Amino acid sequence: MKTPLVTLVEAAVDDIKALDRKIIDVRELTTITDYMLVCTGTSNRHVKSIADNIIAKAKEAGFRPLGVEGMDAGEWVLVDLGDVVAHVMQVQARAFYQLEKLWDVPPPAAESAKPAKAAKSARSGKGKPRKASAKGGRGKPRGRRR
Repeated sequence: MKTPLVTLVEAAVDDIKALDRKIIDVRELTTITDYMLVCTGTSNRHVKSIADNIIAKAKEAGFRPLGVEGMDAGEWVLVDLGDVVAHVMQVQARAFYQLEKLWDVPPPAAESAKPAKAAKSARSGKGKPRKASAKGGRGKPRGRRR
């Protein structure tokens, strides 16, 4: 279920013709925000315009941004509105950082069913720890013999 703030941010992004808009629900993954919006701008000027419009529309609706980062360069601008964090990126930055891949994962509850196997696979060899030599090295010296 989308909140009014998510709908407002989506509309602000669409007004300035952002590309490839995606909303990610991260409520089950983190406590820093509820939703992340990731979208693409075609140039640094376009990225800045999209971010400016998000800020302006949010202020009009009574939502004050908690922070804005990256406005100087315009390669990646982050607008933190509390419940929604908007990432406005150029194509190269979005392809490099792949935020959708990072945040669009199943909640941790689904993975917590296998803690015993993870501990067992962390051990090396046959389950016995390696012993260090009396000299503190890793075994035989590897230098030249005299």
